[in-house]
Amino acid sequence: MKVLVTDPIADAGLDRLREAGHEVETAYDVEGDALLSAVADANGLIVRSGTDVSEEVFEAASELVIVGRAGIGVDNIDIDAATEHGVIVANAPEGNVRAAAEHTVAMAFAAARSIPQAHVRLKGGEWAKGDYLGTEVNGKTLGVVGLGRVGQEVAKKLDSLGMDLVAYDPYISEDRAAQLGAELVSLDDCLARADFLTVHTPLTPETENLISDEELAELEDGYLVNCARGGVVDEAALAEAVEDGVLAGAAVDVFADEPVSEDNPLLSVDDVVVTPHLGASTSAAQENVATSTADQVVAAFAEEPVVNALNAPSIDESAFPRVEPYIGLAETAGKIATQLLDQRIESIEVHYEGDIAEEDVELVTASAQKGVFQPLEWQVNAVNAPQIAEDRGVEVTESKTRQTDDFQSLVRVTVRSDDDEISVEGTLFAGDDPRIVRIDDYRVDAIPHGHMLVARNEDAPGVIGFIGTVLGDHQVNIAGMFNARETIGGEALSVYTLDEQVSDEAKQALESDERIIGVQYIELNGTGE
Repeated sequence: MKVLVTDPIADAGLDRLREAGHEVETAYDVEGDALLSAVADANGLIVRSGTDVSEEVFEAASELVIVGRAGIGVDNIDIDAATEHGVIVANAPEGNVRAAAEHTVAMAFAAARSIPQAHVRLKGGEWAKGDYLGTEVNGKTLGVVGLGRVGQEVAKKLDSLGMDLVAYDPYISEDRAAQLGAELVSLDDCLARADFLTVHTPLTPETENLISDEELAELEDGYLVNCARGGVVDEAALAEAVEDGVLAGAAVDVFADEPVSEDNPLLSVDDVVVTPHLGASTSAAQENVATSTADQVVAAFAEEPVVNALNAPSIDESAFPRVEPYIGLAETAGKIATQLLDQRIESIEVHYEGDIAEEDVELVTASAQKGVFQPLEWQVNAVNAPQIAEDRGVEVTESKTRQTDDFQSLVRVTVRSDDDEISVEGTLFAGDDPRIVRIDDYRVDAIPHGHMLVARNEDAPGVIGFIGTVLGDHQVNIAGMFNARETIGGEALSVYTLDEQVSDEAKQALESDERIIGVQYIELNGTGE
């Protein structure tokens, strides 16, 4: 097989491919027609962030089996086009975990001891010993926002240096946090108790500017370290907080816009340590991602499982057509359930009834987990969702029964916290038309749509009209709705499928009415709707 490598990777990865008997061709910095020509006879393509793997590339590469991304992010790869052309896309998410964690620890020390500032002044001829009084980490409290792979590694390292650990992560179990020596708390408590705060969360619409003016005020006199993703911390707010003395200092390796512009406010504040996205820049990390990517290319050529495949179903080819329609349905049910629960998830149960219970549903169960964890990781997929559940201490169970009362097949996803649970059931009409048919004990008939609103309200005259009026006043068009109730005059549940997002102002207007028990806006775009 021929492997084309269009961005530089460590020699260890190239050697691994050659040792497996494959031809390796390097063509760095090719683009446009030159890239299309180079990839025309390639069986494998390895890239980093410098190569745009567009639909045009897949159309030109008729022999392509796999695209390997030597790193985490795959924004430069058109995964939908890859799937359409039958090409596996795989990345290397684990190779730089240790490097990123070590850089985070180094940045914390650099900020606490003013190492870069003192270095510059001494190099300039100043003996400024009396100007710097550092902070020890021993006996201090470390707050971790996002207790994923890197966050856990940072917690382990700084725990061993005598720090107390508190963590905010809505999606990790208390048992798993306890195993790491961390106490799970709210974001407000995490900020209030932390002397050092380190951020390890992906950049999503929910986490953009997660740490801004109010949050930084809670971290008074502390230090903030961000080596995760630019945009999670409000850069202007952070610069102002450090300059005004609200924070003792900060250390930042990632920025909302990279390369960073000269007028970025963080660059002009003396007590902010900055580095140019060096978290993964170690020889070991680069070798790890290179060899991991090469191993996955070799596995794909051998028709073996590709561990970090982002779009490859692990199911018998003959069974896939029978299972495929339920993949998106389970993912959607998981996404709805986790947003309705809106609490830390301790367990997930996926239950199958009817014909689907006779199939190999491992991929469907993984897809349900993908839906549950979608807000958590920027690269959640049906392949890595089970591992994410294991890493976060979330128990996942699967059950089946051939008996079903109302439908030929039914999928139910239940998510549980310590003291609450939500179940969402779905089925398929006419073979492949998805429907949500039950939420908890309420029978509904909702078509999964990009935008949904679930309202719990008193079963009283005028409530549905009130909800419709409020949505209309906020320019939200209702595409469909279904109302269910426990008893006449009791509690009711209404599901609305909408053409637009529901603003916070619209939610507040709805919840201001005493007949409304609660409303939850659910976003399904891009998550299996």
